[in-house]
Amino acid sequence: MAISIDIREEAGVRTLHFGSDWIQGAMRIARPWNLELDYTKEMMASLLLREESRFPRKVLLIGLGAASLTKFLYRNYPLAKLTVVEIEPAVVAAARQFFKLPEDPLRLNIVIGDGVEYMMNNNKSWDLILVDGFDSDARAGALDTLPFYQSVQARLSNNGVMAVNLLGRSKGYKASVERIQTAFEGRALAFPSCDSGNTIAFAAAGDAISIALDDLKEQALELKETTGLNLLPTLTRLEQAQSCTDGILEL
Repeated sequence: MAISIDIREEAGVRTLHFGSDWIQGAMRIARPWNLELDYTKEMMASLLLREESRFPRKVLLIGLGAASLTKFLYRNYPLAKLTVVEIEPAVVAAARQFFKLPEDPLRLNIVIGDGVEYMMNNNKSWDLILVDGFDSDARAGALDTLPFYQSVQARLSNNGVMAVNLLGRSKGYKASVERIQTAFEGRALAFPSCDSGNTIAFAAAGDAISIALDDLKEQALELKETTGLNLLPTLTRLEQAQSCTDGILEL
C-alpha cells in the first residue's frame, strides 16, 4: 500500500507526516541544516563516543524521514561518506522537494530498500549506524529485533557505534534495550528519555569506550563551536540519571 505523505508548516517549521499527526521529521525553514527535533540531536551524541579525528568516515542511516541527520552529517563532516536506506521512494522525493536533501552521489548514496534486508545481505563495514525507521503507526517492525541488531553489530568497524531511536511509548522500551544488550554482549546504554518521549540507545563494537563525563562535556563544547549543536543538556541528564559509574561512560 502506498504511503500517504503530508507536509505541514507552522511557526517557521516544516514537518513531515505519514498520513497522521505523528511527526516523522522537521526542518526550521530559516535553518535547514540544523537539527530541529530533540531526539535527532540526542542521536548525534554518538559523535562524542569516539575521539579519533577520522570518526566517522563511513555512515549508514536506516530511515530517511526529513533528512535531518543526513544533512547535518553531510554539512559538518565533509570527509564522511553517507549511505541512506529508505524503503519508501516517496519519502526520498519529499526530502528532496521540501527538506533540501542534497544531490551528491560521490558522498551521499541513497538506497531504496528494506533496512533489515540491506543489513542482512551486505558485508560492508561502517563506523556509525543510525537507526530511525518507523511506519505510519510509529512501529519499527523488524528494525527492532534481535537478528537485526546482531547484523548491525557484525557490520560495525573496530571503532563502530550504533545509535537507535526507540519510542518510549506506554509499553516502554526496556525490551528493545534488552535485545540490543544481547546483540552487543552488554555494550549498550539507553540515555534518559528526552522531552519528546523518545529514548536513544547507543551500542558499541570493537575497541572499548571509557570516557569521563568531564571529557564528554569538553567534546560537546567543541562540537557546539564547530556545528552549533548543543549536547550539554543531554550530558546533564545523563549525569543526573547516574547512568555512568564514577562519572565514566563505558561501552
